[in-house]
Amino acid sequence: MGGPWGPGCYDLPVAVALYPGTFDPFTNGHVDILRRGAALFERVIVAVGARVEKQTLLPVEERVALAKASAAGLRNVDAMPFTGLVVDFAKKQGATVLLRGIRNPMDYEYETQMAVTNRRLAPAIETVFLVASADSSFISSTLIKEILAAGGSVDAFVPEPVAKALRGRKR
Repeated sequence: MGGPWGPGCYDLPVAVALYPGTFDPFTNGHVDILRRGAALFERVIVAVGARVEKQTLLPVEERVALAKASAAGLRNVDAMPFTGLVVDFAKKQGATVLLRGIRNPMDYEYETQMAVTNRRLAPAIETVFLVASADSSFISSTLIKEILAAGGSVDAFVPEPVAKALRGRKR
């Protein structure tokens, strides 16, 4: 006796979500969005951007490995590198959702522009925004790199596998 709001009232598609980014490095904020996304979607793929023109602290292979290690325990999450357009990679992976985190109004402006562009390029792929949790809304990969460059510890801002990989490194 489902009625309009009971069990089975919605025929929701089983969705694969793509969580794209550079993830240089993977932060506790990324983990927050990833955990919450993993609870919403059947499968989440962390798509680690491998653009050669973008200078990164860590090589793409290490960023993929650290994303996987940071997602340990989330059985429906995987990570892999990609190049090219996010929507093209999403199609190849069978993803119908792009998962994005929003920390502040600047993120919202940028992410909205990207979402509209991606929608124009691939109308069948939706973008879903998750607002960052209060305890991680200030964390960014840029902030992590600045702390590292100044010789500080980033242990409180990144998952343990990332902290271990970054110990002793400077940008």
